[in-house]
Amino acid sequence: MIDLNSLKFDEKGLIPAIVVDGESGRVLTLAYMNRESLEISIAEGRTCFWSRSRKELWRKGETSGNIQHIIRMEADCDGDALTVYVRKEGPACHLGGDSCFARELWRNEEEAEPFSIDGLAALIAERKTVKKEGSYTNYLFEKGIDKILKKVGEETTEVIVAGKGGDRAETVYEIADLAYHVLVLMAQMDISCDEVRRELASRHVIEHKVKQEKMK
Repeated sequence: MIDLNSLKFDEKGLIPAIVVDGESGRVLTLAYMNRESLEISIAEGRTCFWSRSRKELWRKGETSGNIQHIIRMEADCDGDALTVYVRKEGPACHLGGDSCFARELWRNEEEAEPFSIDGLAALIAERKTVKKEGSYTNYLFEKGIDKILKKVGEETTEVIVAGKGGDRAETVYEIADLAYHVLVLMAQMDISCDEVRRELASRHVIEHKVKQEKMK
């Protein structure tokens, strides 16, 4: 544990804090802390920043409910920047996105990241606020929850038909369609992949305990 006095705050008494999802490793936002907000964050175990625009303390989630519970905090080698690993409740971005960093600036296709469910979920969440001409995802969000739920129902039926027919390739194709539409539903309802992971993890723990009890 380092001494807070060893940290280097800038001329305005601030230090940048990079907030990272402790489960997925994704960067959520860049905010600033002063000495007081840092001490509050440590004492309360949840992020508290200094709002440069409002010139006041800002407890993340105080009004929105999108609280960030701190897992751990690290300082860089120079002591002039922080990384804050959190377990978040709800979206990190004030625009409703899972992360503030969702607007792609440039991509090196030769070094492109492998596909991930989290990456697709982030792209879908971005479409909720950023319009792209011809985007089917934008179209679903514009139509609203009833249309999204209808598509989830239709895709579920198609998975059942394909599975019943024994066509493995077709079933994989339809499961992919269903997974995409479920992710759209999640974005519409501000449900993150991490929330689903935690739910599955809790069921795994319960199942493990039940098995242990049966073995006794």
